[in-house]
Amino acid sequence: MTASLAADALDRLFRTARTHNAWLDRPVEPDLLHRLYELLKWGPTSANISPARFLFITSSEAKQRLLPLLDEGNRGKTLAAPVTVVIGHDLAFYEKLPYLFPHTDARAWFVGNQPLIDSAAFRNGTLQGAYLMLAARALGLDCGPMSGFDNAAVDAEFFAGSAIRSNFLCNLGYGDPAALFPRSPRLAFDEACRIL
Repeated sequence: MTASLAADALDRLFRTARTHNAWLDRPVEPDLLHRLYELLKWGPTSANISPARFLFITSSEAKQRLLPLLDEGNRGKTLAAPVTVVIGHDLAFYEKLPYLFPHTDARAWFVGNQPLIDSAAFRNGTLQGAYLMLAARALGLDCGPMSGFDNAAVDAEFFAGSAIRSNFLCNLGYGDPAALFPRSPRLAFDEACRIL
């Protein structure tokens, strides 16, 4: 893995990729969501804990359950998006470690240590949410990640009786380029980075 990706691939993933708020009336097939997960699952997490859980909301009935839990500014674009993903993390992720990390008793690292469970689940689940967006872009989808919702209400509505907690949302589909805002700037290397 020493060769760089081609410039057009880097553009698709990063340089020309944009956050979309308006969507073309074009469905996202369930098979593509399966392909998306099969790609993103290979992104690394600490000790392979893989705590992220992805709820793909596609039906109008499920969208109607979600809409009242969103801030007003996120409702229209979420209703228009073919898919809204609730990116969550499972606070009982360690129960799967005998399978996911079989070379040692990694489960014992977490049992009874709630601060470690919380931080590991949130950190690594967030990483997996970023992998979801990169995988989506690699497969030709556009993304619209969002905060701006009631996490506790989403958890009660969609994850009741489980140890899954919501982190952020991401609309997926085929974005309408005519509705994009001008590109926002980014920090220069010297503003964001140091080399020691």
